[in-house]
Amino acid sequence: MSANGTAPAGPQDFAFTAENLERAKHIIAKYPPGRQASAVMPLLDLAQRQNDNWLPRAAMDYIADMLTMPRIRVYEVATFYTMYNLKPVGKHFVQVCTTTPCWLRGSDDVVKACERKLGIGLGETTPDGQFTVIEVECLGACVNAPMVQINDDYYEDLDAASTEALLDALKRGERPVPGPVSGRQTSSPAGGPTTLKGRVPQAPSATAADSTHGDD
Repeated sequence: MSANGTAPAGPQDFAFTAENLERAKHIIAKYPPGRQASAVMPLLDLAQRQNDNWLPRAAMDYIADMLTMPRIRVYEVATFYTMYNLKPVGKHFVQVCTTTPCWLRGSDDVVKACERKLGIGLGETTPDGQFTVIEVECLGACVNAPMVQINDDYYEDLDAASTEALLDALKRGERPVPGPVSGRQTSSPAGGPTTLKGRVPQAPSATAADSTHGDD
């Protein structure tokens, strides 16, 4: 089911692989008897990963039956949370954050770089099925804005040039190291440390303090 209420073409049947079925049983076992419906979100994620990063209706029905819950309840979850893709996406699912902190730091340039390099607009997939680009709300790394999420990896401190380089690397079949592309360490200051550069003064020892007190 897509935003307009129609269901894209997809498999008529779905079942977990033997490995994923064991994972599903392990997830369900975390919840008390009668509360197995609480496992719906991780099971939807598991099904999505098995099915090329999108959820066909057959997978949602399968999970509903597994959890003995009404199918409509599973549809409600899958259509509410944006982490679930209800239509096919590219091998590299590029999610560009365009919320205020990223926008102030140049997310428009990141979006334009994606569109220019890939030849597609937001919400579209390249003809070869390799890339899908969408805009998303805050991804929680505002201090390293602007950023994108590609599949499970975050890439931060981007600009137009570094975005194009990132996409080129993915086209070559590489997996760039996640994190800031600027070279800074995690969320440390971009220009390096500004305070406590020198040696930290040591506190006087207890013996020295006692000696000084005795002289009084």
